[in-house]
Amino acid sequence: LSRSPIREALVRLSSEGLVQILANRSIVVAPIDFETVPQFLDALDLLQRVVTRSAARFRTEADLAEIKQLAADYEIAAAESLATGSSLPMTESNYAFHMAIARAGKNTYYTNFYGRILDEGRRILHFHLAFMRLDPEMTVERLAMGHTEMVHAIETHDLDAAERAAHEHALQFKGRFMLYLMQSVTPDVRLDGLGV
Repeated sequence: LSRSPIREALVRLSSEGLVQILANRSIVVAPIDFETVPQFLDALDLLQRVVTRSAARFRTEADLAEIKQLAADYEIAAAESLATGSSLPMTESNYAFHMAIARAGKNTYYTNFYGRILDEGRRILHFHLAFMRLDPEMTVERLAMGHTEMVHAIETHDLDAAERAAHEHALQFKGRFMLYLMQSVTPDVRLDGLGV
């Protein structure tokens, strides 16, 4: 590739807050700003409710078929991620599933805003998976429960149920992520061998 398309891509990533262009012209991946995580989670919740409710109202049969297929693909990817510890399969399939819902809502602005929120959330999902793998009772069914409820509400054109399922799904993610942030790994560390 020539330098121009790479430069344009980096400028776009910078405008989306995913990379930082430093004064010496070097570029680094933008750090996660944990102070803004509550704002991110609020925006995710709101936009997820909007796009899911819209999908329940405006989806076509083709949209529904795509959403159902991507829900099934997510379960396969989530099983792989739980087994291997690699967040990439789950993260990518989760993005595809939620974006299909957003497109089914037929509002380009909501879809674009939601896509940006999901893009920012991809890095957070990595931590989310690491925490979920600590739970010996975590299953694909538990991970996919929110998706299953959203699909059912979208299929039956139940706008209120779609919004409720999307909200509960966002709250579930928020709760797990906050538990991850508050976890303590030191209670089981013995200090007697350290001279303390």
